Amino acid sequence: MNWLKRYLYSEIGIEFKACLYFGIILFFYFLYRIKGGSFYASIIIMTEMIFTTYIIGYIQVYLLGNFDEAEHFGIKEGIFSISCSILYTVVSFLGKWYDRDIKASFLFFLYVILCYLCVFLCYKIKRDADTAKLNRELKDFKNREKIPPDEERE
Repeated sequence: MNWLKRYLYSEIGIEFKACLYFGIILFFYFLYRIKGGSFYASIIIMTEMIFTTYIIGYIQVYLLGNFDEAEHFGIKEGIFSISCSILYTVVSFLGKWYDRDIKASFLFFLYVILCYLCVFLCYKIKRDADTAKLNRELKDFKNREKIPPDEERE
């Protein structure tokens, strides 16, 4: 049963990551399209984006130790962020998301790195808030009035 819970927890995390990164990437794509004078987006490109975010989500969780949810952002997490950003950029270039424009692709690469940093900070802030809440609840629990042992027997 613990294996099933861990598996479901991982799958829910991947689902969340895919939606989060898809929204982030889609925002950049929309800005690119609007800057180019178009208010239309390709459904094929958006499909490629969502599949890419799922694949990279699985890579992040199962091969790279879920690095964007790490306790600290060190060299390893930086390398993983750059690697995943390169992967996103290569897929975007091959899929012509940004019409194989080198400048747009480079800006997209930098944007994805920045997004990884922001996502890491969001997870860290959430973790810190959860820790503070749990510490308050533990303190409240410890400070509750205890029934003296003599009164329990009656």
